[in-house]
Amino acid sequence: MKTGIIFDMDGTLWDSSANVAASWTEKLRLIGSDRPEITKEDIMGVMGLTMDRIADIIFADLPKEQRMDLLEQCCIYENDYLRDHGGILYPGLEETLVSLKEKYSLYIVSNCQKGYIEAFLDHFDFWKYFDDIECYGNNLLEKGDNIALLAKRNALERAFYVGDIQGDYDATMKAGYEFIHAAYGFGKIDHPVPELQQFRDLPELIETL
Repeated sequence: MKTGIIFDMDGTLWDSSANVAASWTEKLRLIGSDRPEITKEDIMGVMGLTMDRIADIIFADLPKEQRMDLLEQCCIYENDYLRDHGGILYPGLEETLVSLKEKYSLYIVSNCQKGYIEAFLDHFDFWKYFDDIECYGNNLLEKGDNIALLAKRNALERAFYVGDIQGDYDATMKAGYEFIHAAYGFGKIDHPVPELQQFRDLPELIETL
């Protein structure tokens, strides 16, 4: 049976919120904007949402077309910034990926913009651990649809999605797969689910499911 583990990004593999905020503020200043500084707390408040919803919240005072244009500029700059500066990996992440890769196929599905996952993989040289990736920015599909799309594309007979917020759980249920809560991340789940207290415990937890 081909079993895959599909990962969320933010709050599951890393915390990039500080550097995302720094990159957006830097881009705003480069284009001459006097908008308030984008804070880490601003970014943490929208982590996991699709890009159009993020624009609606962060740039709510602007007309739709303007806020989407500004978001696109920030996201392009963000990808390059993260490729250079990275983010904070959760403890034990790489050695755990090495262990998991011996037995499972590994994937990433995120609601992020196109290029965000690639920046993460480039910065840490993690391409060797993952078989496939998919995101909202590639096809404008919701996360549940992209989980299902990736699982089908890779002929997975069983799949676990590891994520940290309620939206990740909901998307996994929509796709019809199994969910593991990254309880060290940004959110809580309103259903009883297997909980991962630290990333390095994932191989042991998977064996019990």
